[in-house]
Amino acid sequence: MDGKPDLQTVYQAVQSLYHDPDPSGKERASFWLGELQRSVYAWEISDQLLQIRQDVESCYFAAQTMKMKIQTSFYELPTDSHASLRDSLLSHIQTLKDLSPVIVTQLALAIADLALQMPSWKGCVQTLVESYSNDVTSLPFLLEILTVLPEEVHSRSLRIGANRRSEIIEDLAYYSSTVVSLLMTSVEKSGDNEKMLIKTFKCLGSWFNLGVLDSNFMANNRLLMLLFQVLQQDQTPSNLHEAASDCVCSALYAIENLDNNLPLGTQLFQGVLTLETAYHMAVAREDIDKVLNYCRIFTELCETFLEKIVSTPCRDLGNMRTLELLLICAGHPQYEVVEISFNFWYRLGEHLYKINDPVLHNIFRPYIQRLLHALARHCQLDSDHEGVPEDTDDFGEFRMRVSDLVKDLIFLVGSMECFCQLYSTLKDGNPPWEVTEAVLFIMASIAKSVDPENNPTLMEVLDGVVRLPESVHIAVRYTSIELVGEMCEVVDRNPQFLDPVLSYLMKGLCQQSLASPSAKAIQNICSVCRDHMAQHFNGLLEIARSLDSFPLPPEAAVGLLKGTALVLARLPLEKISECLSELCSVQVTSLKKLLSQDSSNGISSDPTLFLDRLAVIFRHTNPIVENGQTHPCQKVIQEFSLCQIWPVMSETLNKHRADNRIVERCCRCLRFAVRCVGKGSAALLQPLVTQMVNVYQVHQHSCFLYLGSILVDEYGMEEGCQQGLLDMLQALCVPTFQLLEHQNGLRNHPDTVDDLFRLFTRFVQRCPIVLLRSQVLVHVLQWAVAATTLDHRDANCSVMKFLRDLIHTGVSNDHEENFEVRKDLIRQILNQYGQQFISQLLHACCFCLPPYTLPDVAEVVWEIMIFDRPTFCRLLEASLKSLPKETSGGAVTVTHKQLTDFHKQVTSAEECKQVCWALRDFTRLFR
Repeated sequence: MDGKPDLQTVYQAVQSLYHDPDPSGKERASFWLGELQRSVYAWEISDQLLQIRQDVESCYFAAQTMKMKIQTSFYELPTDSHASLRDSLLSHIQTLKDLSPVIVTQLALAIADLALQMPSWKGCVQTLVESYSNDVTSLPFLLEILTVLPEEVHSRSLRIGANRRSEIIEDLAYYSSTVVSLLMTSVEKSGDNEKMLIKTFKCLGSWFNLGVLDSNFMANNRLLMLLFQVLQQDQTPSNLHEAASDCVCSALYAIENLDNNLPLGTQLFQGVLTLETAYHMAVAREDIDKVLNYCRIFTELCETFLEKIVSTPCRDLGNMRTLELLLICAGHPQYEVVEISFNFWYRLGEHLYKINDPVLHNIFRPYIQRLLHALARHCQLDSDHEGVPEDTDDFGEFRMRVSDLVKDLIFLVGSMECFCQLYSTLKDGNPPWEVTEAVLFIMASIAKSVDPENNPTLMEVLDGVVRLPESVHIAVRYTSIELVGEMCEVVDRNPQFLDPVLSYLMKGLCQQSLASPSAKAIQNICSVCRDHMAQHFNGLLEIARSLDSFPLPPEAAVGLLKGTALVLARLPLEKISECLSELCSVQVTSLKKLLSQDSSNGISSDPTLFLDRLAVIFRHTNPIVENGQTHPCQKVIQEFSLCQIWPVMSETLNKHRADNRIVERCCRCLRFAVRCVGKGSAALLQPLVTQMVNVYQVHQHSCFLYLGSILVDEYGMEEGCQQGLLDMLQALCVPTFQLLEHQNGLRNHPDTVDDLFRLFTRFVQRCPIVLLRSQVLVHVLQWAVAATTLDHRDANCSVMKFLRDLIHTGVSNDHEENFEVRKDLIRQILNQYGQQFISQLLHACCFCLPPYTLPDVAEVVWEIMIFDRPTFCRLLEASLKSLPKETSGGAVTVTHKQLTDFHKQVTSAEECKQVCWALRDFTRLFR
């Protein structure tokens, strides 16, 4: 923004943002106001807008801007202006308290964020309580500030650092009793005022969440009793009920370390157990919101007392009434209720699996059996449901989560026992179709965990399923097909079932609604029963030839081809070439037809369907080749490829060169073709690289970089190919570097960064000296330094792996003949770039990268250190000296002792993980 705009212009922009009927006008206003918010003028303009109070929209924009500026641009203000900003904000919230709740919230956040970044504002809680607690009209905004203040302590928007954060938490703990006293006074003053009770509970929950309330003090506090009174009352309004539930859940979460919070834990335990009657009343009234709230509380109770439930079941705080409450909830007809408790059941199963105590398993088995029974009932479709089960709607996703949970808990019940019990309900009774389908669904979830060896029940089930009449409900047939797919191990052990199973699945394959699960089941059987399926290969080939005549979605068709390729790999070697040619030619013929079509005739010429099919064939045709034998796919890739596949692929690439999606699929197909036979695809190398480079000059599709890395991986150790691969690298680098030089180039093109550094890494791994002696290396290192700060998981991981592997070539004595040469070249790099590497990596860790990237950074630091520890010590010391020691608000970010401790921890580390731990602790000081 060139200069400070006048207030009238700002008003017009805000009005346009909210009221302009033209969407483009709104968009222009939004962009301009965003620019204003990022400018230094935003401070003064926001203050003026809040003083004038012309309307709700302008005040909301100003309050939001103030909050945003304090969060992200606090460094713009001189320290001596902080006090006047505080006074101004407090004045604004006082005068605007009745205008709109959202404005009050934004100003409360601004005040809280200011307090956290302003060390000179000592005892801010005490100041606020003394100033506003005696005025009933000010209580609502005071409670709002005191609610958001603890929430903002761990906000990712504020980088106040661990030292300041510890200081704040200590300060808030000191004043916590003042806040609790204020909340009790507030309740007394407001009586039954619903809004004030909600604010009180929200504030209390916020302080519980921060973990600063004294648990002994709270155990006998009237607020705790009030919470349970509100939750026990049948007439409690929904919003108040939700606020009280949230607060109890926060209190339970806050005392997870039970041994240190036993008095409060006991009170909460006993309080929650009193809510069972209230739950039943909510069920009777069909008040689903309250039912969900109670289930949340019961689940949080079980999560908090999990250790006690497992270590002392049936005693004291391990009382099994906690599980009974969850099973009562599991009996509710709405599946959303039981779903709330899933995480607890996962954790319980995990604990019991680790302990592996049969006595303990016996105690919990009846509870898990009851849960599984309830889950099977919840998985039932409606009796009037038509068609097959949906996988993608909410209920379909719930069933998938049930399937996962059943797999995790089945060890407690015994998969065989459970499978037999489920089957007996179908065999001995005559249940309605929806019960049958749900039972088959649960059986499919556990089928793979049942031992298939000499198991008559499994064979009886399989036999019964394939004999199901076509007249049964389509959903039952659908789920029975899924069950057959899960029982492929049984088919493998009992090959006499293969023919009837395939016949059953082929019927499904021809039917629109059953084709997809049938294809998946055939794929599973091909994968597990490869040797038995070899005799059926001609049938699979026939399916592949007429794939488009089946009503299959693309991914199911690809799955069928995957199964076919897996079986193909088990044929005699002499047959594989011929059959692979046959499989590929079907797809190549289809691609040729598409290429000959006129795209203007309205018929789709999208080749991705056939490219994906070719790719899956190459990917999964992996025959076992003994030493000295010729790879059976080599002939196909060489002769067939050069004559048919490559020309078609080349033409497809040229025709769709501007379409990233299609080019990506072409590259993927070529990647698997190259991987299929490795160096046997050498004849493709020259034409492929030439076309890649030509297209990439015009269209920078990052998949070409990835394909280049595959070529380097396969051919990089062949001396005759190295110069050609280096030429390819240099040709690809020129347009890539130009692309990344644009404003925010690295941030806007993370896929390019990811694939580019994968390519560099392959050179380091396969022919390091070729890269280390090349002219492009200087630019590669400069971009590596720049990209270390890129906050993108995959891209940053690739950059760090490149740097780690690069330095490692000078440490690892893998290739004896040129180790000293490599070591000398790496020394030269570190002499020139070492300080830059360390400073940039440290800066990235402290200010740019999320914590999950630190293990990758630690590996780079470790490699540099073990290459030359004395030099590294000096470089690290210099880098640490350049870090800021204070925040813009004057708070100490890092002390001299913390700097020296970190330096010592890193430089004396004997393992990489010690460097990582030191980095984790140190970077918290800047977050």
